[in-house]
Amino acid sequence: MPWNAPDARTLAGFGVLVLAWGLNYLFVRLGLGYSPPLWLAFLRAGLGALGVVIALAVVRGFGTLSRADRLDAVLIGVPTFGLFFGFWFVAAVSILPGEAAVFVYTFPLWVTLLSVPVLGQRVGPGHVAAVLGGFLGVTLVTSPWNVGGPSLPWIPVLELLAGALSWAIGTVLAQRRFRREQLREANAYQLIGGTAVLLAGSLLLEPNTLPTPAPALLVAVLWLGLVGTALGYAIWFHLLGRFRAPVLSAYVFLVPVVALVASVLLLGERLGSVQIVGVILVVLSLLGIGRYSMVDPPGPSVTSDPSGVDGRG
Repeated sequence: MPWNAPDARTLAGFGVLVLAWGLNYLFVRLGLGYSPPLWLAFLRAGLGALGVVIALAVVRGFGTLSRADRLDAVLIGVPTFGLFFGFWFVAAVSILPGEAAVFVYTFPLWVTLLSVPVLGQRVGPGHVAAVLGGFLGVTLVTSPWNVGGPSLPWIPVLELLAGALSWAIGTVLAQRRFRREQLREANAYQLIGGTAVLLAGSLLLEPNTLPTPAPALLVAVLWLGLVGTALGYAIWFHLLGRFRAPVLSAYVFLVPVVALVASVLLLGERLGSVQIVGVILVVLSLLGIGRYSMVDPPGPSVTSDPSGVDGRG
């Protein structure tokens, strides 16, 4: 579908968004030096929720949801933010930021698969090829055959994939449940639901290991909560009102590239040649997910965007 090229201000918004979400992975790594993973995830979600609520109050963005809508948004926030952040931050203890970003951004592949039964959409051959290429890339990145070589530990990899799947489940449920004009307010309640789950998980699973107060932890939490969550989502929903999500996705899929490059430059992360090929395959498959349109079935149209991709990071 033809579309107008973004102007300089819009391109700047894209740039800030990709940079904010790409650097999230390094700030997670920084914060984990001073906080258990679930507590850090709770602090990110909680501060992000507070920032989003304040921003919505300032622009008078509340009032689009009924009481039942708000309850559903809180429940959908359990997989979207609670399980997603929880799995990701726990796995990030054992996997470097660049590699973690690659696995988290298998999210669009899971959305594609879930959109068939949940949203009733048909998957074209381009989407099938992109999904298969993406999972091949993930296999190459993990390199399970390299015993004693640069293969990755399987449990953290599975945790990251579970986090991406949880995020995808929440996304398709939200798109099925809410109209476009309700998404900003629904996002605030989803963050509240995710924050509550992460607090409960922290108290249950990490009761005797509280975060250690430190300037570095404060910097990490402020970035993750205000820049990576509140500001990032504000830019995303502003852009979503101007462009279709497949167009946005083509830019947002640069997030794992930014995370990987930053990790290589700042943390000395290294990948083998086979793993580099895997990263390229994953990125190409994600671009394919954004490029090929999914087809709605005959009958009532789906009110949300047909791509099923919302690009959180």
